Amino acid sequence: MSATMEESNPPLSKKAAAKAAKKAEKTLNKQMAAAALDVEEEDPLAANYGDVSFQSLQSKEISGRKWVAVRLLDTGMKGQTVLVRGRVHTVRGTGKMAFLVVREAGCTVQCVLSVAENIVSKGMVKYVNKISKESIVDVEGIVSVPEKPIEGTSQKVEIQARKVYCISKAAAQLPLNLEDAARSERDFEKAEKDPQQGVQFVRVGQDTRLNNRVLDLRTPANQAIFRIQSQVSTLFRQFLLAEDFVELHTPKLLAGASEGGSSVFKLDYKGQPACLAQSPQLHKQMGICADFGRVFEIGPVFRAENSFTHRHLCEFTGLDFEMEIKEHYFEVLDVLEAVFVAIFDGINEKCVKHLEAINAQYPFEPLQYLRKTLRLTFAEGVKLLKEAGIIVDPMADFNTETERELGRIVKEKFKTDFYVLHRYPAAIRPFYTMPCWDDSRYSNSFDVFIRGEEIISGAQRVHDPELLTKRAIECGIEVNTLSTYIDSFRWGAVPHGGAGVGLERVVMLFCALNNIRKTSLFPRDPQRLAP
Repeated sequence: MSATMEESNPPLSKKAAAKAAKKAEKTLNKQMAAAALDVEEEDPLAANYGDVSFQSLQSKEISGRKWVAVRLLDTGMKGQTVLVRGRVHTVRGTGKMAFLVVREAGCTVQCVLSVAENIVSKGMVKYVNKISKESIVDVEGIVSVPEKPIEGTSQKVEIQARKVYCISKAAAQLPLNLEDAARSERDFEKAEKDPQQGVQFVRVGQDTRLNNRVLDLRTPANQAIFRIQSQVSTLFRQFLLAEDFVELHTPKLLAGASEGGSSVFKLDYKGQPACLAQSPQLHKQMGICADFGRVFEIGPVFRAENSFTHRHLCEFTGLDFEMEIKEHYFEVLDVLEAVFVAIFDGINEKCVKHLEAINAQYPFEPLQYLRKTLRLTFAEGVKLLKEAGIIVDPMADFNTETERELGRIVKEKFKTDFYVLHRYPAAIRPFYTMPCWDDSRYSNSFDVFIRGEEIISGAQRVHDPELLTKRAIECGIEVNTLSTYIDSFRWGAVPHGGAGVGLERVVMLFCALNNIRKTSLFPRDPQRLAP
Protein backbone atom coordinates (compact mmCIF):
# COMPACT_ATOMS: atom_id res chain seq x y z
CA MET A 1 0.00 0.00 0.00
CA SER A 2 2.80 2.44 1.00
CA ALA A 3 4.73 1.54 -2.10
CA THR A 4 1.74 2.47 -4.20
CA MET A 5 1.40 5.86 -2.42
CA GLU A 6 5.08 6.61 -2.88
CA GLU A 7 4.74 5.90 -6.57
CA SER A 8 1.75 8.24 -6.90
CA ASN A 9 3.42 11.08 -4.80
CA PRO A 10 7.12 11.01 -5.61
CA PRO A 11 9.39 13.40 -3.55
CA LEU A 12 10.05 16.88 -5.02
CA SER A 13 13.35 17.65 -6.61
CA LYS A 14 15.59 20.24 -4.90
CA LYS A 15 14.74 22.79 -7.58
CA ALA A 16 11.00 22.21 -7.26
CA ALA A 17 11.16 22.31 -3.46
CA ALA A 18 13.03 25.64 -3.56
CA LYS A 19 10.45 27.07 -5.96
CA ALA A 20 7.56 25.95 -3.71
CA ALA A 21 9.22 27.47 -0.64
CA LYS A 22 9.73 30.79 -2.42
CA LYS A 23 6.06 30.83 -3.48
CA ALA A 24 4.94 30.09 0.09
CA GLU A 25 7.14 32.93 1.40
CA LYS A 26 5.68 35.35 -1.16
CA THR A 27 2.15 34.38 -0.19
CA LEU A 28 2.95 34.87 3.51
CA ASN A 29 4.43 38.30 2.81
CA LYS A 30 1.24 39.35 0.99
CA GLN A 31 -0.89 38.16 3.87
CA MET A 32 1.24 40.04 6.36
CA ALA A 33 1.10 43.20 4.24
CA ALA A 34 -2.68 42.95 4.00
CA ALA A 35 -2.89 42.46 7.74
CA ALA A 36 -0.68 45.48 8.25
CA LEU A 37 -3.11 47.64 6.28
CA ASP A 38 -5.88 46.72 8.75
CA VAL A 39 -3.81 47.82 11.70
CA GLU A 40 -4.67 51.43 12.46
CA GLU A 41 -1.73 53.64 13.17
CA GLU A 42 -2.03 55.76 16.26
CA ASP A 43 -3.95 58.88 15.18
CA PRO A 44 -2.88 62.12 16.86
CA LEU A 45 -6.30 63.59 15.90
CA ALA A 46 -8.33 60.69 17.29
CA ALA A 47 -9.93 62.95 19.90
CA ASN A 48 -11.55 65.00 17.11
CA TYR A 49 -13.92 62.27 15.96
CA GLY A 50 -15.76 59.15 17.10
CA ASP A 51 -18.86 57.91 18.87
CA VAL A 52 -19.95 59.87 21.93
CA SER A 53 -20.42 57.64 24.97
CA PHE A 54 -23.96 57.21 26.27
CA GLN A 55 -22.82 58.35 29.69
CA SER A 56 -21.81 61.71 28.21
CA LEU A 57 -25.37 62.17 26.97
CA GLN A 58 -26.99 61.59 30.37
CA SER A 59 -26.86 65.29 31.31
CA LYS A 60 -23.39 64.71 32.74
CA GLU A 61 -22.19 68.31 32.47
CA ILE A 62 -22.78 71.74 30.97
CA SER A 63 -19.86 72.62 28.69
CA GLY A 64 -20.99 76.08 27.62
CA ARG A 65 -20.70 75.20 23.94
CA LYS A 66 -23.16 76.93 21.58
CA TRP A 67 -24.81 75.19 18.66
CA VAL A 68 -25.89 77.08 15.55
CA ALA A 69 -29.10 76.10 13.73
CA VAL A 70 -28.41 74.92 10.19
CA ARG A 71 -31.07 77.28 8.82
CA LEU A 72 -29.08 80.26 10.15
CA LEU A 73 -25.84 79.44 8.30
CA ASP A 74 -25.20 82.07 5.63
CA THR A 75 -22.43 83.93 3.80
CA GLY A 76 -22.24 86.54 6.56
CA MET A 77 -20.69 83.88 8.81
CA LYS A 78 -17.71 83.27 6.50
CA GLY A 79 -14.59 82.43 8.50
CA GLN A 80 -16.46 81.77 11.74
CA THR A 81 -16.08 78.52 13.66
CA VAL A 82 -19.51 76.94 14.20
CA LEU A 83 -20.93 73.85 15.86
CA VAL A 84 -24.03 72.24 14.33
CA ARG A 85 -26.06 69.17 15.19
CA GLY A 86 -28.19 67.31 12.69
CA ARG A 87 -28.82 64.10 10.81
CA VAL A 88 -26.53 62.52 8.25
CA HIS A 89 -28.48 63.24 5.08
CA THR A 90 -25.86 61.86 2.70
CA VAL A 91 -22.18 60.97 2.92
CA ARG A 92 -19.80 60.23 0.08
CA GLY A 93 -16.06 60.29 -0.36
CA THR A 94 -12.74 58.65 -1.11
CA GLY A 95 -9.73 57.78 0.98
CA LYS A 96 -8.66 61.40 1.44
CA MET A 97 -11.95 63.31 1.25
CA ALA A 98 -15.49 63.08 2.56
CA PHE A 99 -18.58 65.17 1.82
CA LEU A 100 -21.08 65.01 4.64
CA VAL A 101 -24.49 66.67 4.21
CA VAL A 102 -26.10 67.43 7.57
CA ARG A 103 -29.86 68.03 7.83
CA GLU A 104 -31.72 69.78 10.62
CA ALA A 105 -35.48 70.48 10.48
CA GLY A 106 -35.53 70.21 6.70
CA CYS A 107 -32.50 72.50 6.14
CA THR A 108 -29.20 71.08 4.84
CA VAL A 109 -25.54 72.09 4.75
CA GLN A 110 -22.50 70.40 3.19
CA CYS A 111 -19.54 69.63 5.46
CA VAL A 112 -16.20 68.94 3.76
CA LEU A 113 -13.34 66.88 5.19
CA SER A 114 -10.01 66.85 3.36
CA VAL A 115 -6.95 65.10 4.76
CA ALA A 116 -4.41 67.67 5.90
CA GLU A 117 -1.64 67.42 8.50
CA ASN A 118 -2.79 68.36 12.00
CA ILE A 119 -6.25 69.26 10.66
CA VAL A 120 -8.02 66.18 9.26
CA SER A 121 -6.61 62.64 9.39
CA LYS A 122 -7.23 59.60 7.19
CA GLY A 123 -8.83 57.91 10.18
CA MET A 124 -11.33 60.76 10.51
CA VAL A 125 -12.30 60.57 6.84
CA LYS A 126 -12.66 56.80 7.08
CA TYR A 127 -14.84 57.16 10.19
CA VAL A 128 -17.14 59.73 8.58
CA ASN A 129 -17.60 57.66 5.43
CA LYS A 130 -18.90 54.77 7.54
CA ILE A 131 -21.58 56.73 9.45
CA SER A 132 -25.05 55.49 8.47
CA LYS A 133 -27.68 57.82 7.03
CA GLU A 134 -30.07 59.47 9.53
CA SER A 135 -27.55 59.16 12.37
CA ILE A 136 -27.27 62.21 14.65
CA VAL A 137 -23.91 63.99 14.49
CA ASP A 138 -22.19 67.06 15.89
CA VAL A 139 -19.93 68.83 13.39
CA GLU A 140 -17.55 71.64 14.26
CA GLY A 141 -15.76 73.57 11.57
CA ILE A 142 -15.13 76.83 9.73
CA VAL A 143 -17.77 78.37 7.46
CA SER A 144 -16.60 78.92 3.89
CA VAL A 145 -18.24 80.26 0.76
CA PRO A 146 -17.44 78.15 -2.33
CA GLU A 147 -16.75 79.93 -5.62
CA LYS A 148 -19.27 77.72 -7.40
CA PRO A 149 -22.75 77.79 -5.79
CA ILE A 150 -23.69 74.54 -4.08
CA GLU A 151 -26.64 72.67 -5.53
CA GLY A 152 -28.70 70.21 -3.57
CA THR A 153 -28.49 71.88 -0.14
CA SER A 154 -30.64 74.63 1.33
CA GLN A 155 -27.66 76.57 2.74
CA LYS A 156 -25.23 78.03 0.19
CA VAL A 157 -22.19 77.83 2.42
CA GLU A 158 -19.94 74.93 3.42
CA ILE A 159 -18.42 73.87 6.72
CA GLN A 160 -14.75 72.89 6.57
CA ALA A 161 -15.13 70.24 9.27
CA ARG A 162 -12.51 69.86 11.99
CA LYS A 163 -14.42 67.67 14.45
CA VAL A 164 -17.18 65.09 13.89
CA TYR A 165 -18.91 63.14 16.66
CA CYS A 166 -21.75 60.65 16.32
CA ILE A 167 -24.41 61.18 18.97
CA SER A 168 -26.81 58.41 17.91
CA LYS A 169 -26.37 55.79 15.20
CA ALA A 170 -29.27 54.98 12.88
CA ALA A 171 -29.88 51.45 11.63
CA ALA A 172 -28.01 50.65 8.45
CA GLN A 173 -31.23 49.55 6.72
CA LEU A 174 -34.19 51.98 6.80
CA PRO A 175 -37.78 51.02 5.86
CA LEU A 176 -37.91 53.84 3.33
CA ASN A 177 -35.39 55.96 1.48
CA LEU A 178 -35.66 59.65 2.43
CA GLU A 179 -34.48 60.69 -1.01
CA ASP A 180 -37.34 58.75 -2.59
CA ALA A 181 -39.84 60.02 -0.02
CA ALA A 182 -38.85 63.63 -0.78
CA ARG A 183 -38.83 63.31 -4.56
CA SER A 184 -40.76 65.95 -6.49
CA GLU A 185 -43.92 65.08 -8.37
CA ARG A 186 -42.32 66.89 -11.31
CA ASP A 187 -39.71 64.11 -11.56
CA PHE A 188 -42.42 61.46 -11.79
CA GLU A 189 -44.30 63.48 -14.41
CA LYS A 190 -41.17 63.87 -16.55
CA ALA A 191 -40.41 60.14 -16.32
CA GLU A 192 -43.97 59.27 -17.34
CA LYS A 193 -43.92 61.67 -20.31
CA ASP A 194 -40.57 60.42 -21.57
CA PRO A 195 -40.12 56.74 -20.60
CA GLN A 196 -37.40 56.41 -23.24
CA GLN A 197 -34.95 58.41 -21.15
CA GLY A 198 -34.56 55.33 -18.98
CA VAL A 199 -34.90 57.11 -15.63
CA GLN A 200 -37.01 55.18 -13.14
CA PHE A 201 -37.93 56.49 -9.70
CA VAL A 202 -39.26 54.67 -6.68
CA ARG A 203 -42.56 56.11 -5.47
CA VAL A 204 -43.05 55.65 -1.74
CA GLY A 205 -46.67 54.60 -1.19
CA GLN A 206 -49.03 56.19 1.31
CA ASP A 207 -49.20 53.12 3.57
CA THR A 208 -45.41 52.80 3.64
CA ARG A 209 -45.16 56.46 4.59
CA LEU A 210 -47.79 56.25 7.32
CA ASN A 211 -46.48 52.95 8.71
CA ASN A 212 -43.10 54.64 9.13
CA ARG A 213 -44.42 58.13 9.79
CA VAL A 214 -41.51 59.30 11.94
CA LEU A 215 -39.16 58.82 8.99
CA ASP A 216 -41.64 60.25 6.50
CA LEU A 217 -42.05 63.41 8.59
CA ARG A 218 -38.34 64.18 8.12
CA THR A 219 -38.74 65.20 4.48
CA PRO A 220 -38.48 68.95 3.74
CA ALA A 221 -42.08 69.12 2.49
CA ASN A 222 -43.48 67.43 5.61
CA GLN A 223 -41.38 69.60 7.88
CA ALA A 224 -42.87 72.61 6.08
CA ILE A 225 -46.45 71.32 6.17
CA PHE A 226 -46.53 71.00 9.95
CA ARG A 227 -44.70 74.25 10.56
CA ILE A 228 -47.35 75.97 8.45
CA GLN A 229 -50.04 74.11 10.39
CA SER A 230 -48.54 75.46 13.60
CA GLN A 231 -48.62 78.94 12.13
CA VAL A 232 -52.32 78.60 11.19
CA SER A 233 -53.40 77.74 14.74
CA THR A 234 -51.14 80.47 16.15
CA LEU A 235 -52.59 83.11 13.83
CA PHE A 236 -56.12 81.92 14.61
CA ARG A 237 -55.47 82.22 18.35
CA GLN A 238 -53.71 85.59 18.12
CA PHE A 239 -56.43 87.16 15.99
CA LEU A 240 -59.29 86.05 18.25
CA LEU A 241 -57.51 87.04 21.45
CA ALA A 242 -57.04 90.50 19.95
CA GLU A 243 -60.81 90.58 19.27
CA ASP A 244 -61.59 89.92 22.97
CA PHE A 245 -62.27 86.19 22.65
CA VAL A 246 -61.59 83.88 25.59
CA GLU A 247 -59.90 80.51 24.99
CA LEU A 248 -61.79 77.68 26.66
CA HIS A 249 -61.07 73.94 26.95
CA THR A 250 -64.21 71.84 26.71
CA PRO A 251 -64.63 68.14 27.66
CA LYS A 252 -64.22 65.44 25.04
CA LEU A 253 -66.20 62.83 27.04
CA LEU A 254 -69.94 63.40 26.67
CA ALA A 255 -73.14 61.70 27.77
CA GLY A 256 -74.74 62.18 24.34
CA ALA A 257 -73.95 63.05 20.73
CA SER A 258 -73.19 66.71 20.06
CA GLU A 259 -74.02 66.61 16.36
CA GLY A 260 -76.52 63.74 16.10
CA GLY A 261 -76.40 60.91 13.59
CA SER A 262 -74.51 57.64 13.77
CA SER A 263 -70.98 59.02 13.40
CA VAL A 264 -70.21 58.91 17.10
CA PHE A 265 -67.66 56.87 19.06
CA LYS A 266 -69.54 55.21 21.92
CA LEU A 267 -67.83 53.99 25.06
CA ASP A 268 -68.42 52.85 28.62
CA TYR A 269 -67.81 55.56 31.21
CA LYS A 270 -67.67 53.89 34.62
CA GLY A 271 -70.80 51.90 33.85
CA GLN A 272 -72.57 54.76 32.04
CA PRO A 273 -73.01 55.07 28.26
CA ALA A 274 -70.89 57.89 26.86
CA CYS A 275 -69.27 59.07 23.63
CA LEU A 276 -66.36 61.12 22.33
CA ALA A 277 -67.21 64.71 21.40
CA GLN A 278 -68.06 65.24 17.74
CA SER A 279 -67.36 68.92 18.32
CA PRO A 280 -67.12 71.37 21.24
CA GLN A 281 -70.42 72.81 20.04
CA LEU A 282 -72.61 72.30 23.10
CA HIS A 283 -70.05 73.54 25.60
CA LYS A 284 -69.12 76.53 23.45
CA GLN A 285 -72.75 77.61 23.61
CA MET A 286 -72.89 76.97 27.33
CA GLY A 287 -69.83 79.22 27.61
CA ILE A 288 -71.82 81.99 25.93
CA CYS A 289 -74.69 81.37 28.37
CA ALA A 290 -72.10 81.69 31.15
CA ASP A 291 -71.45 85.28 29.98
CA PHE A 292 -68.01 84.83 28.40
CA GLY A 293 -69.37 86.69 25.37
CA ARG A 294 -66.81 85.43 22.84
CA VAL A 295 -65.05 82.06 23.14
CA PHE A 296 -62.81 79.80 21.06
CA GLU A 297 -61.03 76.47 21.30
CA ILE A 298 -58.36 74.53 19.43
CA GLY A 299 -58.71 70.84 20.17
CA PRO A 300 -59.44 67.28 18.97
CA VAL A 301 -62.72 66.32 17.30
CA PHE A 302 -63.92 62.74 16.84
CA ARG A 303 -66.14 61.42 14.05
CA ALA A 304 -66.86 57.68 13.70
CA GLU A 305 -67.43 57.97 9.97
CA ASN A 306 -66.76 55.09 7.60
CA SER A 307 -65.39 57.55 5.08
CA PHE A 308 -62.40 56.52 3.02
CA THR A 309 -62.18 59.78 1.07
CA HIS A 310 -59.20 62.07 0.59
CA ARG A 311 -60.65 64.62 3.05
CA HIS A 312 -62.18 62.67 5.97
CA LEU A 313 -60.58 61.54 9.23
CA CYS A 314 -61.94 59.92 12.37
CA GLU A 315 -59.99 62.39 14.49
CA PHE A 316 -58.96 65.88 13.48
CA THR A 317 -58.10 69.22 15.05
CA GLY A 318 -60.94 71.70 15.29
CA LEU A 319 -60.59 75.48 15.33
CA ASP A 320 -63.88 76.54 16.88
CA PHE A 321 -65.33 79.84 18.03
CA GLU A 322 -68.66 81.11 19.32
CA MET A 323 -69.83 84.68 19.92
CA GLU A 324 -72.75 86.79 20.98
CA ILE A 325 -74.82 88.25 18.13
CA LYS A 326 -76.37 91.69 18.50
CA GLU A 327 -78.54 91.70 15.38
CA HIS A 328 -77.50 89.39 12.54
CA TYR A 329 -75.46 86.22 11.96
CA PHE A 330 -73.39 88.16 9.43
CA GLU A 331 -71.53 89.46 12.50
CA VAL A 332 -70.09 85.94 12.80
CA LEU A 333 -69.14 85.95 9.13
CA ASP A 334 -67.42 89.32 9.53
CA VAL A 335 -65.12 87.84 12.19
CA LEU A 336 -64.63 84.57 10.31
CA GLU A 337 -63.69 86.23 7.02
CA ALA A 338 -61.31 88.63 8.76
CA VAL A 339 -59.53 85.88 10.68
CA PHE A 340 -58.95 83.82 7.54
CA VAL A 341 -57.70 86.71 5.45
CA ALA A 342 -55.29 87.37 8.35
CA ILE A 343 -54.26 83.68 8.36
CA PHE A 344 -53.68 83.63 4.60
CA ASP A 345 -51.72 86.87 4.73
CA GLY A 346 -49.70 85.54 7.67
CA ILE A 347 -48.80 82.29 5.92
CA ASN A 348 -47.71 84.12 2.76
CA GLU A 349 -45.63 86.55 4.80
CA LYS A 350 -44.11 84.29 7.47
CA CYS A 351 -43.84 80.93 5.68
CA VAL A 352 -42.14 81.76 2.37
CA LYS A 353 -39.42 79.10 2.77
CA HIS A 354 -41.95 76.49 3.93
CA LEU A 355 -44.20 77.15 0.94
CA GLU A 356 -41.18 76.81 -1.35
CA ALA A 357 -40.31 73.46 0.23
CA ILE A 358 -43.85 72.14 -0.27
CA ASN A 359 -43.99 73.49 -3.82
CA ALA A 360 -40.69 71.77 -4.62
CA GLN A 361 -42.24 68.35 -3.93
CA TYR A 362 -45.95 69.05 -4.52
CA PRO A 363 -46.27 71.86 -7.10
CA PHE A 364 -49.33 74.10 -6.57
CA GLU A 365 -50.82 77.43 -7.58
CA PRO A 366 -50.92 80.05 -4.78
CA LEU A 367 -54.33 80.52 -3.16
CA GLN A 368 -56.32 83.35 -4.69
CA TYR A 369 -58.53 85.30 -2.26
CA LEU A 370 -60.23 88.68 -2.04
CA ARG A 371 -59.84 91.42 0.56
CA LYS A 372 -63.62 91.36 0.95
CA THR A 373 -64.71 87.73 0.89
CA LEU A 374 -67.35 86.71 -1.64
CA ARG A 375 -70.71 85.69 -0.10
CA LEU A 376 -73.35 83.76 -2.03
CA THR A 377 -76.62 82.29 -0.82
CA PHE A 378 -77.15 78.56 -1.25
CA ALA A 379 -79.87 79.40 -3.81
CA GLU A 380 -77.40 81.56 -5.76
CA GLY A 381 -74.99 78.63 -5.79
CA VAL A 382 -77.73 76.39 -7.18
CA LYS A 383 -78.41 79.02 -9.86
CA LEU A 384 -74.73 79.22 -10.88
CA LEU A 385 -74.65 75.44 -11.26
CA LYS A 386 -77.86 75.47 -13.28
CA GLU A 387 -76.43 78.12 -15.63
CA ALA A 388 -73.45 75.80 -16.16
CA GLY A 389 -75.80 72.95 -17.06
CA ILE A 390 -75.60 71.17 -13.70
CA ILE A 391 -79.01 70.47 -12.18
CA VAL A 392 -79.16 69.76 -8.43
CA ASP A 393 -81.90 69.38 -5.83
CA PRO A 394 -82.31 72.93 -4.43
CA MET A 395 -83.12 71.58 -0.96
CA ALA A 396 -80.38 68.92 -0.72
CA ASP A 397 -76.73 69.27 0.22
CA PHE A 398 -74.09 69.33 -2.52
CA ASN A 399 -71.91 66.27 -2.98
CA THR A 400 -68.14 66.51 -3.33
CA GLU A 401 -68.16 66.72 -7.12
CA THR A 402 -70.84 69.42 -7.14
CA GLU A 403 -68.87 71.46 -4.61
CA ARG A 404 -65.78 71.21 -6.79
CA GLU A 405 -67.71 72.24 -9.87
CA LEU A 406 -69.14 75.24 -8.05
CA GLY A 407 -65.64 76.12 -6.89
CA ARG A 408 -64.44 76.06 -10.50
CA ILE A 409 -67.33 78.30 -11.59
CA VAL A 410 -66.72 80.77 -8.75
CA LYS A 411 -62.98 80.91 -9.51
CA GLU A 412 -63.66 81.64 -13.15
CA LYS A 413 -66.40 84.21 -12.50
CA PHE A 414 -65.19 85.95 -9.32
CA LYS A 415 -61.41 85.25 -9.34
CA THR A 416 -61.28 83.72 -5.87
CA ASP A 417 -60.56 80.31 -4.32
CA PHE A 418 -62.07 81.36 -0.98
CA TYR A 419 -65.78 82.12 -0.61
CA VAL A 420 -68.86 81.72 1.61
CA LEU A 421 -72.14 79.95 0.85
CA HIS A 422 -74.92 80.79 3.32
CA ARG A 423 -78.65 80.35 4.00
CA TYR A 424 -78.58 76.56 3.67
CA PRO A 425 -81.75 74.40 3.73
CA ALA A 426 -82.64 73.70 7.40
CA ALA A 427 -83.14 69.98 6.80
CA ILE A 428 -79.43 69.42 6.13
CA ARG A 429 -78.10 71.35 9.15
CA PRO A 430 -77.63 70.28 12.83
CA PHE A 431 -80.56 70.48 15.23
CA TYR A 432 -79.25 73.61 17.00
CA THR A 433 -79.24 75.74 13.80
CA MET A 434 -81.49 78.82 13.78
CA PRO A 435 -84.23 78.82 11.07
CA CYS A 436 -84.52 81.83 8.75
CA TRP A 437 -87.02 84.45 9.91
CA ASP A 438 -88.78 84.62 6.52
CA ASP A 439 -88.75 80.93 5.45
CA SER A 440 -88.30 78.08 7.94
CA ARG A 441 -87.19 75.77 5.14
CA TYR A 442 -83.87 77.65 5.24
CA SER A 443 -81.48 78.42 8.07
CA ASN A 444 -79.11 81.14 9.24
CA SER A 445 -76.15 78.94 8.42
CA PHE A 446 -73.10 78.94 6.19
CA ASP A 447 -70.20 76.90 4.83
CA VAL A 448 -66.85 78.29 3.74
CA PHE A 449 -64.88 76.83 0.82
CA ILE A 450 -61.28 76.74 -0.35
CA ARG A 451 -60.59 75.52 -3.91
CA GLY A 452 -64.10 74.08 -4.12
CA GLU A 453 -63.97 72.06 -0.90
CA GLU A 454 -65.72 72.85 2.39
CA ILE A 455 -63.47 73.73 5.33
CA ILE A 456 -65.83 75.55 7.70
CA SER A 457 -69.38 75.03 8.85
CA GLY A 458 -71.24 77.51 11.04
CA ALA A 459 -74.51 79.22 11.88
CA GLN A 460 -76.60 81.24 14.27
CA ARG A 461 -77.71 78.87 17.06
CA VAL A 462 -81.14 78.27 18.50
CA HIS A 463 -81.15 79.83 21.96
CA ASP A 464 -84.83 79.10 22.74
CA PRO A 465 -85.03 75.90 24.89
CA GLU A 466 -88.44 74.81 23.60
CA LEU A 467 -87.47 75.08 19.93
CA LEU A 468 -84.14 73.41 20.72
CA THR A 469 -85.94 70.46 22.35
CA LYS A 470 -88.32 70.16 19.40
CA ARG A 471 -85.48 70.19 16.86
CA ALA A 472 -83.47 67.59 18.84
CA ILE A 473 -86.44 65.19 18.88
CA GLU A 474 -86.98 65.70 15.13
CA CYS A 475 -83.33 64.78 14.54
CA GLY A 476 -83.63 61.58 16.58
CA ILE A 477 -81.45 62.73 19.46
CA GLU A 478 -82.17 61.50 23.00
CA VAL A 479 -83.12 64.73 24.73
CA ASN A 480 -82.34 63.39 28.21
CA THR A 481 -78.64 63.22 27.29
CA LEU A 482 -78.76 66.96 26.50
CA SER A 483 -80.70 68.11 29.57
CA THR A 484 -77.87 70.19 31.10
CA TYR A 485 -77.19 71.79 27.71
CA ILE A 486 -80.84 72.72 27.11
CA ASP A 487 -81.30 73.88 30.70
CA SER A 488 -78.52 76.43 30.23
CA PHE A 489 -80.86 78.32 27.88
CA ARG A 490 -83.71 78.37 30.41
CA TRP A 491 -81.81 80.86 32.58
CA GLY A 492 -81.57 83.57 29.94
CA ALA A 493 -79.48 83.33 26.78
CA VAL A 494 -78.22 85.93 24.31
CA PRO A 495 -78.50 85.32 20.56
CA HIS A 496 -75.24 83.78 19.39
CA GLY A 497 -73.48 81.94 16.59
CA GLY A 498 -70.15 80.48 15.60
CA ALA A 499 -68.21 78.14 13.38
CA GLY A 500 -66.01 75.05 13.35
CA VAL A 501 -62.94 74.76 11.16
CA GLY A 502 -60.92 71.67 10.27
CA LEU A 503 -57.24 72.60 10.71
CA GLU A 504 -55.97 69.76 8.52
CA ARG A 505 -58.32 70.74 5.70
CA VAL A 506 -57.21 74.37 5.82
CA VAL A 507 -53.56 73.42 5.32
CA MET A 508 -54.38 70.71 2.77
CA LEU A 509 -56.37 73.10 0.60
CA PHE A 510 -54.19 76.17 1.05
CA CYS A 511 -51.28 74.10 -0.30
CA ALA A 512 -53.49 72.23 -2.80
CA LEU A 513 -52.44 68.82 -1.45
CA ASN A 514 -54.40 65.81 -2.65
CA ASN A 515 -54.98 63.99 0.65
CA ILE A 516 -55.74 65.10 4.19
CA ARG A 517 -53.43 62.39 5.54
CA LYS A 518 -50.55 64.57 4.35
CA THR A 519 -51.61 67.24 6.85
CA SER A 520 -52.43 64.95 9.78
CA LEU A 521 -49.40 64.20 11.94
CA PHE A 522 -50.47 60.63 12.76
CA PRO A 523 -53.76 60.07 10.85
CA ARG A 524 -56.72 58.22 12.32
CA ASP A 525 -59.12 56.86 9.73
CA PRO A 526 -61.44 53.79 9.69
CA GLN A 527 -58.46 51.50 9.11
CA ARG A 528 -55.61 53.19 10.96
CA LEU A 529 -55.03 53.36 14.71
CA ALA A 530 -51.20 53.33 14.66
CA PRO A 531 -48.55 54.57 14.87
